[in-house]
Amino acid sequence: MRSSKIHARKSIAALSAILLSALALFLFIPDLNTSKAPARLVVHRGTGFREIVAELQRTGAIRSEWPAIVTGAIIPKLHNIKAGRYLIPPGMSNFQLLFYLHAHPQDEVRITIPEGLELRKVARLLGRKLDFDSTAFMAAAADRRLLGKFKISGSSAEGYLFPGTYNFVWAGSARETAAFLIGRFRKFYTRELQNETAARGMSELQLLTLASIVEAETPLDREKPLVASVYLNRLRKNMRLQADPTVQYALGEDARRLFFKDLEKDSPYNTYTRSGLPPGPICSPGASSILSVLRPAETGYLYFVASGTGGHNFSGTLAGHDENVRKYRNALKETRH
Repeated sequence: MRSSKIHARKSIAALSAILLSALALFLFIPDLNTSKAPARLVVHRGTGFREIVAELQRTGAIRSEWPAIVTGAIIPKLHNIKAGRYLIPPGMSNFQLLFYLHAHPQDEVRITIPEGLELRKVARLLGRKLDFDSTAFMAAAADRRLLGKFKISGSSAEGYLFPGTYNFVWAGSARETAAFLIGRFRKFYTRELQNETAARGMSELQLLTLASIVEAETPLDREKPLVASVYLNRLRKNMRLQADPTVQYALGEDARRLFFKDLEKDSPYNTYTRSGLPPGPICSPGASSILSVLRPAETGYLYFVASGTGGHNFSGTLAGHDENVRKYRNALKETRH
């Protein structure tokens, strides 16, 4: 009887060893179920484990779904696969494949947000490169909870999406991406700059609004303090800003040549028909434009017009402005010949 029990134990132990060996082979032997060539996989936010396995088979990364599903059942932690884009090496075991997907760092995309870009254009740019569409980003940028979190008093994050070149998580949400860009502005806008804004009698929103107009008027950093001085001088004299970029923004179209009828557009953003600053920024100003409003050139300028050679000519009188307009028209004639 005793020998029978010993024999039974040995049989169970042998069977267990065989099963463990088979399981080890199933989990760890390379190239049993996976492709011999690299394969690509895209995982969107909210995609379940079974869907990911089905996509692995569809793309040819694995030959059969069930070995990967069984591997995931044996090691449930491997179900946690982050959204992202993956280039899967060839010849992996079932365990190596799922562990690779589980442990792989999130895919990042390097994107430049240019200075002077409107919110809708930022949304369009990000929507082309990241895993959300422009509509989702526009909604996130107008979300009251997000705006409240960052103490933004305007109706959207227009003007707060700080320009720069950043690494974005490809699968990050629109809200996370908007929060990141606003956070970059908050990091730039130090206590010192806040104090300078208050000393000028401006609110944060007013600062960004005027800086956005300066940004839209000139790409030349050397000119920005001069442009800022023109608008600050006009505000002090209760003159309308008459800034063409605010009309462009009111029209809601891509930049084009303005006509006299455009200057009559009924909008709070039309600084030809409304006094003072518009309700909010018209684009995302960069550091140079913001600092130009806080530290403008000391001038008596009230007008400026394009020079026709890449910059602007400034004047403090209407007569001087008319002369600069004539210079601009002459410059245009010369370039046409």
